Amino acid sequence: MSKVGGNEVRPGMVIELEGQLWAVVKTQSVKPGKGGAYNQVELKNVISGTKLNERFRSAEVVEEVQLERRDFQFLYANGDMLAFMDNETYEQIELATDFVGDRVQFLQDGMKVIVQLHESKPIGIALPPQVTLTIVEADPVTKGQTASASYKSATLENGLRTLVPPFIESGTRIVVSTDDGSYVKRAE
Repeated sequence: MSKVGGNEVRPGMVIELEGQLWAVVKTQSVKPGKGGAYNQVELKNVISGTKLNERFRSAEVVEEVQLERRDFQFLYANGDMLAFMDNETYEQIELATDFVGDRVQFLQDGMKVIVQLHESKPIGIALPPQVTLTIVEADPVTKGQTASASYKSATLENGLRTLVPPFIESGTRIVVSTDDGSYVKRAE
């Protein structure tokens, strides 16, 4: 096991907390007006499936469990199951959409992911940090809005809504973070 700071906990990691294995489902960095910043983390117990919300300050240290990490390729969704293929053995596995969590909307056919295994059992999945998606609908720019650093709402091809700069229009391909769905940059 290795130690990581509380502010370095990211979705897809598996940590040990109170003697149990927890998969990190979602994180949110919070910087309150008073007090120090912290990382609000949603955890899912690897064995029982129960959920837990925990706060980690940057000074806190948590134990990241060292897992076997293997490259898989996303093949297709079948109802509430997702099919993946091991890139080395070509063996296929099916995982529930709940296993991937909110990030399931970023999966694309043929996408390479890393499946984390503990004693040959899948317990975590790591998506690429960023994906490229097309905007299908973007709000119009309000007159005078370009003078300030403001953003407008847009809908992506996967149905996710995100905030984009005013110069982004429908049909534009953008790079989006898989951690929180935020706009990163215009795709080349």
